[in-house]
Amino acid sequence: SLYSQPFYTGRFGYKMCARVYLNGDGIGRGTHMSLYFVVMKGEYDALLAWPFQQRVSLVLLDQSPEKRHLKDEFFPDPNSTSFRRPMNAEMNVASGCPL
Repeated sequence: SLYSQPFYTGRFGYKMCARVYLNGDGIGRGTHMSLYFVVMKGEYDALLAWPFQQRVSLVLLDQSPEKRHLKDEFFPDPNSTSFRRPMNAEMNVASGCPL
């Protein structure tokens, strides 16, 4: 898998990155690309509301003339450890679209 450079949602926001499996992961292995969102330990975590509850949009932009973009959106499950404040590890378990 590959990780994007970390980024923040805003000036004092959540730190996160994207994770991609170019040959798929889980049920998408070997047939699809899998794209995930990862909450990371950040500089402003003490100022933020936890668990992370903002809408997540994962978008693949088709650069061909047909512009067949793919988009998946979801609201985080507040009970999932993927969206809790990272305490021990540098990043949480990824969550997203396996296909």
